Amino acid sequence: MAAEQWFVGPLPRGPRETQPPDDFEPGAQPCGDPSWSTPPGQPGDPAKGQQEDVQEQLLEASPSTPTHEPLAPGPGPVPPRLSLDTMFSPITEQLHYLLKKADDFQSYLIYSRDQVQKEQLAKAMPTFLKMCEPYFLYLEAAARSMPPIYGALQELVRKGLLEISQQLTLRLEQLVLMYASFGFVDLEETDPLSISCFFCGRFSISPSHEVSIFRYCAPAAYTASRFPRYLYKKMRWNLETTSEPGGQGQDSHVDYYFLCYRDTWEDTGKSPANSCPQIQKLWSIGRWVPLGPAKDDLYSWILCPQPPGDYQQLLTIGFEEPSHMLATDLLVQILTGQAGPARPPSSAGPAAWAAQGS
Repeated sequence: MAAEQWFVGPLPRGPRETQPPDDFEPGAQPCGDPSWSTPPGQPGDPAKGQQEDVQEQLLEASPSTPTHEPLAPGPGPVPPRLSLDTMFSPITEQLHYLLKKADDFQSYLIYSRDQVQKEQLAKAMPTFLKMCEPYFLYLEAAARSMPPIYGALQELVRKGLLEISQQLTLRLEQLVLMYASFGFVDLEETDPLSISCFFCGRFSISPSHEVSIFRYCAPAAYTASRFPRYLYKKMRWNLETTSEPGGQGQDSHVDYYFLCYRDTWEDTGKSPANSCPQIQKLWSIGRWVPLGPAKDDLYSWILCPQPPGDYQQLLTIGFEEPSHMLATDLLVQILTGQAGPARPPSSAGPAAWAAQGS
């Protein structure tokens, strides 16, 4: 079973599977039709009938009847407000469609006896992850991009969109790890054909700053040379800075930020056998600090097997891993200068998640 044939059409649907919206195709922006946010027309508007009755009464009135003031039209009906469930309906339908695809991948892996089919599906895994990218783009951009686009409902809509994004992210991570456990997918970052991480969306925090989100399927050493020691990364954010509009040229610069944990027991040389695993990992957010070669030294780049770098710790989170959504919230607070000793507003975890400057 070739990977290309598998993606020609949707997999055979179960009796309860909901068909995704017809206007969404892989590679296109999901929910691109803005009509979902406008209330549908109201056939047989009662106000219209009332206005017609008033007009008939005026026509039947005597022409000699003086009318000193024009008749004020009656108040029209207030247009109905869409509930959040209605607003989210096309978004959740697309989520269910992608989750069903992930379930199909998992079912083929577990129940199929065709080894060749499993190998072909493993090769199709990057295509499926690519298929989810437009959906992630919509969710993160609509929820986080500045300025807000939903007005007074921004916080409610933001929370709903980010929870959907987090749900799909964790499901894809689980799927990749399952294929890796069967030996069909490689998670080693140094292998160009591996699936060590995948794209989870992009949003802007200013007209000249854009953040892309990537999540590692399994914790990976901060660098291939394992320096700094005992440091492992779980998420990466690429901050792309472009020149201001109207400036000369469109030069861009990218900075890299990471959600990492330091294995404190490895660092001290103690065995964690008799310890609580929750206090073994100290989580933090930091920035990649390049140590060379120089950008304009092409010859040194060719001879350099791996660019060296250090970790500039910006925020100590604590001994509990923050959720996918909270980690990006904390990064935004760092980038906008809002991170401090106070607990993050969006935090729902224990007090150990309180931001502490390092």
